[in-house]
This record gives sequence, structure tokens and C-alpha cells, in this order.
Amino acid sequence: MTKTFFEPSIRSRPVYGELTPRAGRAHLFVADGEGAEAVCDMIAKAGADAPALLARSHIIYMPGPFGSDLTARLQALGAAQFHRSPSFGAAQSRLRKVLADAHMGLQVYLAGTETLIGLAMREVMEAGLPPEAVQTEHRGSLSRRVQCVHCKGITENVTTDPFACSHCGLNLFVRDHYSRRIAAFQGVNIDAEDPGQVPAAVERFK
Repeated sequence: MTKTFFEPSIRSRPVYGELTPRAGRAHLFVADGEGAEAVCDMIAKAGADAPALLARSHIIYMPGPFGSDLTARLQALGAAQFHRSPSFGAAQSRLRKVLADAHMGLQVYLAGTETLIGLAMREVMEAGLPPEAVQTEHRGSLSRRVQCVHCKGITENVTTDPFACSHCGLNLFVRDHYSRRIAAFQGVNIDAEDPGQVPAAVERFK
């Protein structure tokens, strides 16, 4: 399992594993921040097969939401293709092109924050790849991408609970309920019945 500990939760809450080398025609890695460490650990597991795996690999990487940048470690692996983007949004067109051009046998590895994994997984599923071709591993920040169920606005990198919606300003309780369609957790107004009665914010998703 992933090296990050998660408390038991509801069924919609994503569960992450640990990246493991697999035989494949091609290998696509998408990672952010400390997710680079998961990629490096997986390549180390490949042992003598690592050079052949890297010769068929494409790595797309971006820094973590709070500045963690391990670009040099990933570049040193020597993958056939390596691309660094400043953000997932900037990398999205490249990821879509790689997935659109993919052939049967592509193995996909997603590593890093839940936001990165969720957004990349959405692209992979929309491209029609089978779930069994995808592995995920959480590394780094536990910050959440949260949708306000009232105004539908999305706030990135939420670390406290409750928090104020960045769109409508409502005080939101962050639920574990997760939507794969929008790659976001759900936030519900915490003081709807007692306006102004808002608990002190606690850092839950550092």
C-alpha cells in the first residue's frame, strides 16, 4: 500500500497503492512534488529491467502545490522522454496527446498529491484506458481540491476544515465524499442552520 496513512473512510474515498514495475509496450508516468520519489523507488524495484523500461518511458512532471520540486532526480533517471510543466493545467494538452496516441499495452503510473492523481486519472479514463492499466501512489501533501456543493466553485489546495469557499464565501465542512467526475472532494455549508456558529479551523490536510 501507499506510504501515506489514511484513516478508514467511506466507499467513495480513493484508495491508493504502491507503484510496481509491469511489463508493457510503453510506460507513462505523471507525477507532482514528492511523487517523483515514488517513481524513483519504482524504477529501483525494476532492477536489471530498469534500462529497458526507461527506454519506453515518458515522464510528465510538475512541482507540488507548495513548491516541492524534484525535477533533477527524475531527469537523472534517463527516460526516453521527460517533460516538466509548471502546473497540471499546463501539462494537460501533452497528457491528452500522449493518451490519444497510445497503443494497447500502455502502462500508466500516477504519483503525488490527490489532486494530481484525480485529475490525471480523469484524463486516463476519458481516453478509454482500462483501469487495470493504471497504478496510483500518494506522496506529499494531503491538501484537497474541494467543490462547494452550493455554488459549484472549486477551491484548490485546501488544508483546513472548515474553510471559506473561495467563490461564494460560505463556511464549508470538507467531506470525505469524492467525485471522480470532477476529481474533487465535496464541501458543505457548516453553519446553514446556525449562521455564524463556525468551529475554529483545524489544519487536517497538511
